[in-house]
Amino acid sequence: MANTTSSTDARANGGKTVIVDPVVAKVAGIAAAEVPGVHALGGGAARVIGNIRQAVGSKDYAQGVSVEVGETEVAADIAIQVDYPERIQRVASNVRAAVEKAISEIVGMKAVEVNVTVVDVFIPGDDDEQEEARVH
Repeated sequence: MANTTSSTDARANGGKTVIVDPVVAKVAGIAAAEVPGVHALGGGAARVIGNIRQAVGSKDYAQGVSVEVGETEVAADIAIQVDYPERIQRVASNVRAAVEKAISEIVGMKAVEVNVTVVDVFIPGDDDEQEEARVH
Protein backbone atom coordinates (compact mmCIF):
# COMPACT_ATOMS: atom_id res chain seq x y z
CA MET A 1 0.00 0.00 0.00
CA ALA A 2 1.49 3.30 -1.06
CA ASN A 3 1.51 6.10 1.47
CA THR A 4 -0.28 8.74 -0.61
CA THR A 5 -1.80 11.91 0.71
CA SER A 6 -4.75 14.13 0.10
CA SER A 7 -4.65 17.88 0.37
CA THR A 8 -6.94 20.85 0.00
CA ASP A 9 -6.20 23.68 -2.40
CA ALA A 10 -3.70 26.08 -0.82
CA ARG A 11 -5.08 29.06 -2.78
CA ALA A 12 -8.54 28.71 -1.26
CA ASN A 13 -7.54 29.21 2.36
CA GLY A 14 -3.90 30.32 2.50
CA GLY A 15 -2.54 26.90 3.45
CA LYS A 16 -3.16 23.25 2.88
CA THR A 17 -4.28 20.24 4.84
CA VAL A 18 -2.63 16.90 4.16
CA ILE A 19 -4.36 13.66 5.17
CA VAL A 20 -2.18 10.55 4.88
CA ASP A 21 -3.44 7.04 4.12
CA PRO A 22 -3.00 5.64 7.66
CA VAL A 23 -5.34 8.31 9.06
CA VAL A 24 -8.07 7.47 6.55
CA ALA A 25 -7.52 3.74 7.19
CA LYS A 26 -7.89 4.27 10.95
CA VAL A 27 -11.14 6.24 10.51
CA ALA A 28 -12.50 3.50 8.22
CA GLY A 29 -11.42 0.77 10.64
CA ILE A 30 -13.07 2.41 13.63
CA ALA A 31 -16.31 2.88 11.67
CA ALA A 32 -16.30 -0.75 10.49
CA ALA A 33 -15.53 -2.16 13.95
CA GLU A 34 -18.48 -0.28 15.48
CA VAL A 35 -21.02 -2.01 13.19
CA PRO A 36 -23.15 -4.57 15.07
CA GLY A 37 -22.27 -8.09 13.93
CA VAL A 38 -18.61 -7.33 13.20
CA HIS A 39 -16.56 -9.49 15.53
CA ALA A 40 -13.12 -8.38 14.32
CA LEU A 41 -11.28 -6.77 11.43
CA GLY A 42 -8.69 -8.50 9.29
CA GLY A 43 -7.80 -12.04 8.33
CA GLY A 44 -6.15 -14.65 10.51
CA ALA A 45 -2.61 -13.25 10.51
CA ALA A 46 -3.81 -9.67 11.02
CA ARG A 47 -5.97 -10.75 13.96
CA VAL A 48 -3.05 -12.61 15.57
CA ILE A 49 -0.87 -9.50 15.31
CA GLY A 50 -3.78 -7.39 16.57
CA ASN A 51 -4.20 -9.67 19.60
CA ILE A 52 -0.49 -9.32 20.41
CA ARG A 53 -0.76 -5.53 20.16
CA GLN A 54 -3.80 -5.52 22.45
CA ALA A 55 -1.92 -7.65 24.99
CA VAL A 56 0.75 -4.95 25.26
CA GLY A 57 -1.83 -2.16 25.53
CA SER A 58 -1.91 -0.98 21.91
CA LYS A 59 -4.63 -1.33 19.30
CA ASP A 60 -4.31 -1.12 15.52
CA TYR A 61 -7.54 0.50 14.39
CA ALA A 62 -6.53 0.09 10.74
CA GLN A 63 -6.14 -3.69 11.04
CA GLY A 64 -7.75 -5.34 8.02
CA VAL A 65 -8.15 -2.02 6.21
CA SER A 66 -6.43 -0.91 3.03
CA VAL A 67 -7.11 2.48 1.43
CA GLU A 68 -6.11 4.43 -1.63
CA VAL A 69 -6.44 8.17 -1.13
CA GLY A 70 -6.67 10.57 -4.05
CA GLU A 71 -7.12 14.33 -4.07
CA THR A 72 -10.81 14.21 -3.17
CA GLU A 73 -11.77 10.52 -3.26
CA VAL A 74 -11.00 7.35 -1.32
CA ALA A 75 -11.22 3.66 -2.21
CA ALA A 76 -11.20 1.25 0.74
CA ASP A 77 -10.93 -2.51 1.20
CA ILE A 78 -12.13 -3.85 4.55
CA ALA A 79 -11.72 -7.46 5.77
CA ILE A 80 -14.10 -8.52 8.54
CA GLN A 81 -15.02 -11.47 10.73
CA VAL A 82 -18.78 -11.68 11.31
CA ASP A 83 -20.49 -12.94 14.46
CA TYR A 84 -22.60 -16.06 14.00
CA PRO A 85 -25.61 -16.11 13.31
CA GLU A 86 -25.67 -12.54 11.95
CA ARG A 87 -26.85 -12.06 8.38
CA ILE A 88 -23.57 -11.71 6.52
CA GLN A 89 -24.84 -9.62 3.60
CA ARG A 90 -26.58 -7.20 5.99
CA VAL A 91 -23.45 -6.78 8.14
CA ALA A 92 -21.29 -6.21 5.04
CA SER A 93 -23.76 -3.64 3.72
CA ASN A 94 -23.83 -1.85 7.09
CA VAL A 95 -20.01 -1.81 7.17
CA ARG A 96 -19.95 -0.29 3.69
CA ALA A 97 -22.45 2.42 4.72
CA ALA A 98 -20.63 3.20 7.99
CA VAL A 99 -17.25 3.51 6.27
CA GLU A 100 -18.67 5.71 3.50
CA LYS A 101 -20.30 7.97 6.10
CA ALA A 102 -17.14 8.23 8.23
CA ILE A 103 -14.95 9.04 5.25
CA SER A 104 -17.41 11.70 4.14
CA GLU A 105 -18.12 13.27 7.53
CA ILE A 106 -14.82 12.87 9.37
CA VAL A 107 -12.25 12.95 6.57
CA GLY A 108 -14.26 15.23 4.26
CA MET A 109 -13.72 13.13 1.16
CA LYS A 110 -15.91 10.94 -1.04
CA ALA A 111 -15.70 7.15 -0.73
CA VAL A 112 -15.99 6.03 -4.34
CA GLU A 113 -15.49 2.35 -3.55
CA VAL A 114 -15.75 0.36 -0.33
CA ASN A 115 -15.11 -3.35 -0.79
CA VAL A 116 -15.95 -5.63 2.12
CA THR A 117 -14.45 -9.11 2.33
CA VAL A 118 -15.87 -11.51 4.90
CA VAL A 119 -12.90 -13.66 5.88
CA ASP A 120 -14.45 -15.65 8.73
CA VAL A 121 -17.49 -16.29 10.90
CA PHE A 122 -16.97 -16.16 14.66
CA ILE A 123 -18.79 -18.91 16.54
CA PRO A 124 -18.83 -18.32 20.31
CA GLY A 125 -17.19 -21.14 22.22
CA ASP A 126 -14.89 -22.33 19.41
CA ASP A 127 -11.86 -20.48 20.75
CA ASP A 128 -12.66 -21.46 24.35
CA GLU A 129 -12.73 -25.18 23.51
CA GLN A 130 -9.37 -24.99 21.72
CA GLU A 131 -7.75 -23.25 24.71
CA GLU A 132 -9.12 -25.82 27.16
CA ALA A 133 -7.77 -28.68 25.07
CA ARG A 134 -4.23 -27.22 25.20
CA VAL A 135 -4.25 -26.46 28.93
CA HIS A 136 -4.69 -29.67 30.96
